Amino acid sequence: MSVKIRLQRHGKKGKPFYWIVAADARSKRDGRFLEKLGTYNPNTNPATIDLNLDQAVQWLHNGAQPTDTARAILSYKGALMKHHLDGGVRKGALTQEQADAKLAKWLEEKAGKVTAKKEGLSKAQEAEKAKALKAEKAANEKRAAAAVEAAKAEEVAEEVAVEETVAEETQEVVAEVAVEETAAEEAPAAEETSEETEA
Repeated sequence: MSVKIRLQRHGKKGKPFYWIVAADARSKRDGRFLEKLGTYNPNTNPATIDLNLDQAVQWLHNGAQPTDTARAILSYKGALMKHHLDGGVRKGALTQEQADAKLAKWLEEKAGKVTAKKEGLSKAQEAEKAKALKAEKAANEKRAAAAVEAAKAEEVAEEVAVEETVAEETQEVVAEVAVEETAAEEAPAAEETSEETEA
């Protein structure tokens, strides 16, 4: 029986969540497994990986073959590095203390890289928020300026309307006065013509 270290898919549609398992190569992807070694969540940034390092290394010592994605995860978490160092200890190339020191140093460097990535992502998010806030402030200022201009335009329109109504009223008054004057002029003329006809 050949053993594979592979991913078993869980989670809902569009939001995958994986178990890292040691399983018989003949079993289905989401079928029976021999042991659960950890979890992998690709939905977060950076991806969340929880791995039992000692059990994964033990399966590697026993000859389990990881799939490509599982190999990348094991390499990321240091399982392949520990397997390699344990091989050196078995051959007598280095002592267990030296192997443990090298592994601790490697894991520390990897943790530093991960924290640097997290900090970079948080800084990028803060910069994006600041940019969005600045754009929103600019839009608000533009909107306020447009409102002030609209209010000024309304005032000017009201003044023009008042002036037009005043002008119309004065024209009406002038027209009425002109009509009254013409009526007053016509009345004496009519009297004169009536006097002439009587005479």
